[in-house]
Amino acid sequence: MSTEPRDGKRKPIVFLCFTLGAILAPPACTQRVDVSLGSQPPVTETFVTPDAEAPEAASGLTQYCPSDECPTGYTTCPLSTFRCQVNLLTDRNNCGACGVVCPAGEKGASFECVEGKCALQCNTGFGDCDGIVDNGCETPLSVDDNCKSCGTKCAADKPCIWRDDGYACGCRDGEVLCSNGLYVTCLDTSRDDNNCGACGNVCPAGLVERNSYKGCVGGTCGNDKCIPEWGNCDGASGNGCETRTNTNEHCGACGRACSPGEECRYVQAGFQPPKLTCTCPVGETFCPFSALNGLPVGQCYDLRSSVESCGACGAACATGQRCDFGVCRLDCAAGTEDCNGSRGDGCEVNTNADPNNCGGCGIKCDGVAGQACVGGRCVVKPCDEVDAGGGVTR
Repeated sequence: MSTEPRDGKRKPIVFLCFTLGAILAPPACTQRVDVSLGSQPPVTETFVTPDAEAPEAASGLTQYCPSDECPTGYTTCPLSTFRCQVNLLTDRNNCGACGVVCPAGEKGASFECVEGKCALQCNTGFGDCDGIVDNGCETPLSVDDNCKSCGTKCAADKPCIWRDDGYACGCRDGEVLCSNGLYVTCLDTSRDDNNCGACGNVCPAGLVERNSYKGCVGGTCGNDKCIPEWGNCDGASGNGCETRTNTNEHCGACGRACSPGEECRYVQAGFQPPKLTCTCPVGETFCPFSALNGLPVGQCYDLRSSVESCGACGAACATGQRCDFGVCRLDCAAGTEDCNGSRGDGCEVNTNADPNNCGGCGIKCDGVAGQACVGGRCVVKPCDEVDAGGGVTR
């Protein structure tokens, strides 16, 4: 069955655009585009002839035209390069009005423009616990009285310490707080040979036999343990730790087998010791940089996007560049682009406000109408209506 409208006419498509006073729309919104409507309901009989049907405007759909008006919150300041370039609600150099600059950050704080007002923002690890703006964020959130947040008090036996996920009161369950005279840390004393059952309780070294030694298990010394890269995979006590655990069949532990295409390698993650891991995930490449016990130590990289290994292991991009499908390119901040391809002037185009490059290089707004570009979108507004006599009815 044909899906064309019964009168054979093609209906105007109307773009639904985000409204901010004037309306922001992609450049396509600045034109009236006629397309055939998609699937239509089945044709039914009607008592109204096609000539008597309601006009197109009666459908309630709104057509949009280019606008030179600034959306709510935006304006053109004396130093603006483009029309409607400044957002008075968020611009810390024009906060609430042109030329109103938010104070510089100090005392653990910074000021940002929020809803047109300079608002205090605390730096990570600090809090405005007294509520006084003048002294900034005066309180470090690493102390017992204010641990991670203002007013969070730690008990005497659970001081505020740094853990993997930030500051917190005391250690996790199963860990004990130990000190070496320089710093305190949380340890699992149930298996730590140097802190077995209690902080500082070092197990005797003992002899290494059949790839095993006497160490800390369950918080007590003198128990059989396997040396690194060996495991007691058969469960028997008479033959010690008989199985290498640095193979694809036993990678880091008994029975931990690598999938096809993976290899057992030492992977260095951050500041943690290298760990035997099946590598690498699909789409990543193992890049070695040292060796341990005869096995390479390295990391997995996506050579298509890694700035440390872009296109090849060790091929690092320069500062200010990104890795784009294995090629180092200028890393432009959001709202900017390198439209002329020259590294000399960097990301020279403001795609948030330039009406000749609105949202991307070469995307033009309507210059005749003086159409503004705001946030990478050409500004539109409902079109004026013209009556039969040529006057604007709007």
